[in-house]
Formats: sequence, C-alpha cells, structure tokens
Amino acid sequence: MRLFGRNDIVLLGTLAVALWVLFSQPLQKVLEFIRDIENTYQVRLLPALVILVAMFVFHQYRKREEVRVAALASAAAAKEAMARSEEMERLIAFGQAIARSLTEESIKAAAIAHLPQLAPWALARSDGQWRPLMNVGDATPLAQETAAKIALSEIDPVPGVEAEFICFPMIIAGMPVGILGVAAKPELGDEQRRILTTAAALLAVSLKNAELFREVVESNVRDPLTGCVTRRHAMGVFQTELRRARRSQLPISLIVFDLDHFKGVNDRFGHLAGDAVLGAVGGRMNAVLRGSDLKCRYGGEEFLILLPDTPTQGAQRVAETLRREIEASAIPWNDETLRVTASFGITAITPGEMEPLTAIARADEALYRAKQDGRNCVRSAAEAEALV
Repeated sequence: MRLFGRNDIVLLGTLAVALWVLFSQPLQKVLEFIRDIENTYQVRLLPALVILVAMFVFHQYRKREEVRVAALASAAAAKEAMARSEEMERLIAFGQAIARSLTEESIKAAAIAHLPQLAPWALARSDGQWRPLMNVGDATPLAQETAAKIALSEIDPVPGVEAEFICFPMIIAGMPVGILGVAAKPELGDEQRRILTTAAALLAVSLKNAELFREVVESNVRDPLTGCVTRRHAMGVFQTELRRARRSQLPISLIVFDLDHFKGVNDRFGHLAGDAVLGAVGGRMNAVLRGSDLKCRYGGEEFLILLPDTPTQGAQRVAETLRREIEASAIPWNDETLRVTASFGITAITPGEMEPLTAIARADEALYRAKQDGRNCVRSAAEAEALV
C-alpha cells in the first residue's frame, strides 16, 4: 500500500511551491529570528528543529506502516479463518449426509456429492478387495490401489520415486476399511490434514455401520443355513412378481419340493447332519437356478422356487435338473457319505392371478402326488387337472 500516488506527488509539489511563494518573506524573517537566537545564545537551533521534524515525520511513517502491516495480517487471518470455516461446513455437511446413509450405495452417493471439495478419490475395502467409492480426478484405479497399499505398509514404495498421493487410512478396530487420497502437490496445511483425517474417520465408521446393517438385513431375509430367503420375505417378493406378470402378461412358474425321508437322516445321524444336508441342497439350488429366480426355504426341509418369465415346460426341465443334482450329491459326514432325494410339485401361474397361497396350494398338491408315486420324481398340477 503506497502512501502517495503519482498524481498526489505532483499535487504536493505544486502545493509546496505555492506555499514557498506565499510565505517566502515570513519564512525569511523566521530564519533571521532563529539566527539571532543562535548568535545571542550560542546554540544551533535550526539543525535541532530539522532533526525533530524529520524524526516526527519518520515516526508517523513507521506508525502508518505498522497499521498497514497489522491490517494486512488481519485480512490474511480473516481469509484463512473463512477458508477453515468453509472446509468445516463442508465436513459437517458430509458428516450429516453419511449419517443418513445405511448402505454402501448411499455412502457412495454422499461421497460423490461432498468429498470432491475435500479429496479427489476414495476406496473402500472388504475381504481384501478394493472397490471405488468415488474418483473425480485422473488417477487410475491401479495408481490408487498402489498408493493405498503403500500407505498401509502392505508394499514398499519405489526408491527414488516421489509419492503421487497423500493417503488417509480409514481404520476400524485396527482393520483398514478404506483409503481417502489427495494429490501430494500442493502440500497440505496442518488444518487440511486434520479435516481430511476427520473425514476418513467419518467414512470408516459409516462403512462399518453399512456392513453391520447389511448383515442384520441378510439375517432377517435370508436363511443362513441354505442361503435361501426366508418365507416372510419370499411372500413379499411373490406378490411383487405377480403384479409384474399381470402388467407384462409373461408366464410365471412355481416349484415346491421336499426332501424325502429327511426325518430319518436327523434320527440316524443327528440334527447337525441334517443341517449339512440342507446346506448342500441350498448349494445345489444356487448352482442350478438363475439369479433372478426366487429361492425360499419354506419350512423345515420344504423349499419353494419362483421362476419369472418361465412357462410350465421350462419349470419341468428346471425341476428335473435340480432333482438329478440332489440325487447325485454325495454329502460327507464324519466317516460316512449321506445321500438324499427330493420330490417336486410344479404349477403354472396365469397372468392376472394375484393370490400366492392359491398357487402354492396347487404346487403342494402336485408334490403330494409325487410322494404318492414313489418319491424322487416331478409332478405338475396340470397333470392332476388332466386326470380329473
């Protein structure tokens, strides 16, 4: 900040000349008066006055400079405080967003919405696998994973190669659940590091909460023994599929099957052996059926399968394939091998049918006929209707 501009100097010079012209005679008299005093009292008054005036001007200049420097420092501090306040507001907004997130997808959406203002990329980790939460920069997934592994001391950095990223690990109970990464240049200040460390901690807690929430949901909708959904959840999905079939006018088929003589397995080998059999059957179902098929443990050793967009002939083939797979399965138990068979009942669901229990009753009746016909076979409700 300059005390005087170019135009001000010209103006001051003009003013000084005018004052000199105006007061030249009075000044001459003052100077003569000063010389008389100096001659009379033998003192050097004029140099002393010049020194005092010069010191006074210098003192005023220094005070003005100090005020200017203090003002600049205050402005810089205010600017830094404003930047910190904005970063803190972004951090608070991010914390509020992920506090409302109970799934990894919603956490990813919150990260994409808020984190780019704090950090350009983030990775999540589970079961030793890295997956992206967000990436708004040019960093490749390989570069991000490499930086993450170096930050976690899983691999050594390349000697002589400057680090491209600064990583902030997300740690829960000593276990890494993710990494927050920023570019190494420009260097981060202490306040930025504290904010990014806090953001990483918030993300870590949120990811762990999402994992726990997923486990709770899975335990409520999925049978842990067979991997099939529970009966209650299946009824809700069943209703949804019936509505979809009514709109699309596409066929749906239902399979109900029951393990033959399963009580004998429990009585002879114990309930743990029975659990092993049920787990093996669930595994065969997952291997044979599509991901879109509804696989339900309906109760005990009875299972229900809903096949969307599948006519009766397709359901017949699926049931027969699954029957053979179960029959051929050898289930090791202690020093023995367990084998079981299953009886199947199938029925078609016409578009517009909206009552799941009616369809289940038809398939159950076909299953009862399979039991009567010697077990380990497939029967359809259409066959029973044809006989009647």
